[in-house]
Amino acid sequence: MSWLFGINKGPKGEGTGPLLPLPPAQPGAEGGGDRAVGDRPAPKDKWSNFDPTGLERAAKAARELEHSRHAKEALSLAQMQEQTLQLEQQSKLKEYEAAVEQLKNEQIRVQAEERRKTLNEETRQHQARAQYQDKLARQRYEDQLKQQQLLNEDNLRKQEESVQKQEAMRRATVEREMELRHKNEMLRVEAEARARAKAERENADIIREQIRLKAAEQRQTILESIRTAGTLFGEGFRAFVTDWDRVMATVAGLTLLAVGVYSAKNATAVTGRYIEARLGKPSLVRETSRFTVLEALRHPIQVSRRLLSRPQDALEGVVLSPSLEARVRDIAIATRNTKRNKSLYRNILMYGPPGTGKTLFAKKLALHSGMDYAIMTGGDVAPMGRDGVTAMHKVFDWASTSRRGLLLFVDEADAFLRRRATEKISEDLRATLNAFLHRTGQHSSKLGLSNLQPTPQGGPWPTGQPVGQQVAISSDASLLLAVAAAATCSSFGFMLVLASNQPEQFDWAVNDRIDEMVSFSLPGQAERERLVRMYFDKYVLKPATEGQQRLKLAQFDYGRKCSEIAQLTEGMSGREIAQLAVAWQAMAYASEDGVLTEAMMDARVQDALQQHQQKMQWLEIAGPRPGGGQRLPP
Repeated sequence: MSWLFGINKGPKGEGTGPLLPLPPAQPGAEGGGDRAVGDRPAPKDKWSNFDPTGLERAAKAARELEHSRHAKEALSLAQMQEQTLQLEQQSKLKEYEAAVEQLKNEQIRVQAEERRKTLNEETRQHQARAQYQDKLARQRYEDQLKQQQLLNEDNLRKQEESVQKQEAMRRATVEREMELRHKNEMLRVEAEARARAKAERENADIIREQIRLKAAEQRQTILESIRTAGTLFGEGFRAFVTDWDRVMATVAGLTLLAVGVYSAKNATAVTGRYIEARLGKPSLVRETSRFTVLEALRHPIQVSRRLLSRPQDALEGVVLSPSLEARVRDIAIATRNTKRNKSLYRNILMYGPPGTGKTLFAKKLALHSGMDYAIMTGGDVAPMGRDGVTAMHKVFDWASTSRRGLLLFVDEADAFLRRRATEKISEDLRATLNAFLHRTGQHSSKLGLSNLQPTPQGGPWPTGQPVGQQVAISSDASLLLAVAAAATCSSFGFMLVLASNQPEQFDWAVNDRIDEMVSFSLPGQAERERLVRMYFDKYVLKPATEGQQRLKLAQFDYGRKCSEIAQLTEGMSGREIAQLAVAWQAMAYASEDGVLTEAMMDARVQDALQQHQQKMQWLEIAGPRPGGGQRLPP
């Protein structure tokens, strides 16, 4: 069969005949080929049923294949198949070896995992054993501490019981000693009293004689002392009366002493009032542009700025209707020219609803005319009681010392300037009102020694006074009146401005002292728009664009929004609009990002309108005001 495996092959070209196909297998050739020849029974041995036809056919095929021209290709194919089988066997062998190696690695890993688990378990067991031993040690230590604490408490209790017993024994001993000592003392006192009484009874005559002798001796001593003192005083008075020089010196000394004490007392009072009027500030004045020495020392920069400041526009920051603006501007110009020409100031009454700009205009009027201003409120006068008269005089004395002239603004003047005939006011308030009327009976102007001219009789009198009120002074009192004028008439005048919501309650004498009345009404739509724009720019726009504050403004039409708000805020005063702008600023500060949006402004406007309506409802419920006053317009 060597030719099947390419061994002892013939030369090339041999067996190049056509490859004959293999004969088909005969049915029943395997395992029963002998049954094709008759129906003989199968032999008993294993070789008896061997069919050689297969070998023959194989030999025949081998011979045909050897003579075929494709024998070499078939052999190569067979070799390749054999090599493929060998490679497959080697691959399977390698896979088997790899599987064996992987199995070994897995066994090693499992063993390492088991060892690790064993070590972890041993470590856990050691930790548990250590924790248990520590727990036992702690518990044993705590038990020892408890036992020691119980032992200490027991010892302390025993010591306290012992101390209490000792204290009880000591207290009992002391009480017993005190009781025995008291009994002995009582016995001693009783024995001494009995002995003293017995001795006094036995020596009563001797004691009475001693008392009589002591009284006679004391009486004799007193009489001799009186006799000696009378003799000395009599001789001294006789010598003093007979010496006229000494008498005159004594009288002159006493007179000078009395005059000095009286003069010092009055000079101190006058100096105190002068210092208080010049340097202090009356208690009734709430706010003023004048500064005291203490304020100058505390805030020198602010004081210097105030001194170097120029007069401002009277209507700067004040929004009024055109007609009212023209009228108050005329008043401001007249006041300024009055100060320049040293003429008589006019008293003004400003009335109208609250928050319409009365106080603000009064301040601007004083600054425009170059005058100082002082603000007092009528509600502070009544609580002062009997001190109100003194306080009122102090206010006018202080006002008359201003070198620039002073505008005295009385806010809520109807609180103490009520009618004296019908209103029920206290005597103290009535006296304060009388003092106010006394100090405002004549117009104030800038008076000084330069305004004094001598009368035909030689005495000076102020040129600003009417002719009917000029008082002639004799030539003998010219010098005295000049000194008095220097002290009292050197004031620089003041201007009185009253503000009230109920002017109908004024006393008739107060109305007689008013030169001009100005009505401040609620702002119209144009004025409200100007107010909204002004306060929006002051409290919202400028802080959002210029300052370093936490305030930003969303993008929307500011002018259109201000016009809409001006239409919605009908009936609101300037103060309420300013409060609305401040509320916008506060709402922006309260937001998370500090941005003021249009919706936030609308929400705050609605809240302000509701609050204004609620105030109007309360005003309607209150009804007419006392004294016949009418309610303010809604």
